[in-house]
Amino acid sequence: MDTTSKNCSVLAFTDDTVLTVNTVMDAVRELGNEVADQCHPQIVSQASSLSKLPVDSSSMDIVISFCKSPQFPGDLLFKDISRVLKPGGTVLIHKIFQSFADETDKAMLALERKLLLEGFLDAQGLQLKSVGISEADQSFVVKAKKPSWKIGSSFSLKKSTKGSVKVQFDDDLIDEDSLLTEDDLKKPQIAPVGDCEVTSTRKACKNCTCGRAEAEEKVQLGLTMDQLHNPQSACGSCGLGDAFRCSTCPYKGLPPFKEGEKVSLSANFLAADF
Repeated sequence: MDTTSKNCSVLAFTDDTVLTVNTVMDAVRELGNEVADQCHPQIVSQASSLSKLPVDSSSMDIVISFCKSPQFPGDLLFKDISRVLKPGGTVLIHKIFQSFADETDKAMLALERKLLLEGFLDAQGLQLKSVGISEADQSFVVKAKKPSWKIGSSFSLKKSTKGSVKVQFDDDLIDEDSLLTEDDLKKPQIAPVGDCEVTSTRKACKNCTCGRAEAEEKVQLGLTMDQLHNPQSACGSCGLGDAFRCSTCPYKGLPPFKEGEKVSLSANFLAADF
């Protein structure tokens, strides 16, 4: 910001009921502005209820806030300070409140961080003269600047002529393979499935002699081998056929048979219908 310009625009706002022009001009002089006497500041009092400052965007060279409440200015006003400042403009936050010296230092550091997070540059606490405060009060001032570039500005990055930049990481890295045990590295063994086992994908041979065909019938029908070879009926109707069998009969779906004789199945009993 050009502090020697006669068109220096100043906005001052406070949460107090009164803010004199002399108080504002004293704060501007302490910033080192040589033409402070020629500035005509705009003053807004009782601004604690405001969420937006009553001036145009990018219209102020200096914005000064005189605060007696720790919560003032709020987050919305902090954002609006950046809106009304010109690129490169200066913001001055003057806090006045009753506290101990160590609390003042903490509050100053917190305000500096807040200004940096809002996008301002060079936030720093200043040791200025007491402006409009009593001996019982503590005060501090934090100054910062709005970046000189506008939103949407672009600029080229200069290429380095000193060669590539080497980055070295000091963190200790752990080899992931070292976390594995010998058991983790072993390949899992899958038990082989024989050709004649019921669980294999191949069907039993047409003239099966190993017993697999009967085992498959047992699995599909839900009957034991004893029930197939020596069928017995508690009700006496199982051997008569499905027309005489109850819904829970284990022989339901099988052809009629004589009790005590092996249930014989036709060759196409288990064949799919096409």
